[in-house]
Amino acid sequence: MALQGHNEPTGRAKITPAYNLPCDFVLHTVGPIVRGKVTENDRELLASCYRECLKIAQENGIKSVAFCCISTGEFHFPNDEAAKIAVEAVRKYKGNTEVIFNVFKDVDYKIYRKLLG
Repeated sequence: MALQGHNEPTGRAKITPAYNLPCDFVLHTVGPIVRGKVTENDRELLASCYRECLKIAQENGIKSVAFCCISTGEFHFPNDEAAKIAVEAVRKYKGNTEVIFNVFKDVDYKIYRKLLG
């Protein structure tokens, strides 16, 4: 971000080459930072992260995307609510991109298993 001279806006996304990573591209998005109670604006911005990434993926012919748990952890979005928003945003998206929810914590695995069946 220092080289580009500005911060990325919350809820938007961009694409870059993956360079030495074992994929072709990296989708970058900035989720909302929750301060106190989760607001409706926080929820909309988080959903927008997923929609914008899927839109860019489709525009670039990307057949599959792996999402981490956007805005959880240091950004303090509650894991269960963030997962519900992620799953809902992906289900509502009218594209043909395969989505993988890549989780690191057992608690997130259990949440996504329950939501996805």
